Amino acid sequence: MRPVILLIALAISTLAHAGGVERLKAFVSGARTAEADFSQSVQDRSGRVTQKASGKMAFSRPGKFRWDYTAPYEQVIVGDGTRLWLYDVDLEQVTVKPLAEVVAGTPAALLAGDDAIEKYFVLKNAGQSEGLEWLEAVPKGRDTTFERIRMGFRGEVLVQMQLFDHFGQRTTLVLSHLVRNPAIAASRFSFTPPKGVDIIGE
Repeated sequence: MRPVILLIALAISTLAHAGGVERLKAFVSGARTAEADFSQSVQDRSGRVTQKASGKMAFSRPGKFRWDYTAPYEQVIVGDGTRLWLYDVDLEQVTVKPLAEVVAGTPAALLAGDDAIEKYFVLKNAGQSEGLEWLEAVPKGRDTTFERIRMGFRGEVLVQMQLFDHFGQRTTLVLSHLVRNPAIAASRFSFTPPKGVDIIGE
């Protein structure tokens, strides 16, 4: 039993000293699917909160994801592996674009992309704060929405993401009740526009 105990102790010790980059790689390699609740807030460059929202998210790697915003407005964002669908319920409007054009440099590329995340991002450890182990991801491409993304892990569990755009805004996503590798029906990552809505881009 002693060698087994030693191996377990070494594994725990390695995880305890792993930086944010190592935790992201462990999360990506160990989670082919995931789902969680999320809350989102947006701050302007002065730190004033300008938006708040919440809902549920899920992904199936590679290339499929879904964000269902339920409050204060209903909005659905679906990546089906080929196209990105954005459905605004109040506006009765659906926007559709090729997935590759809009996902690069976004959190979706980090969470639901392929394993070659360092092909698209420069990753570096960002130390500990708020009880989390952080990393910073800077998109290599210039034509991206965000200039950098921070991800905070507690153990191997992703807890928080901070997205900094080119206008000085910071969007914070806090994940809760995250489940790794649940069975998710393929239909959850497909989208059919409701009848009567305006469709833009198809």
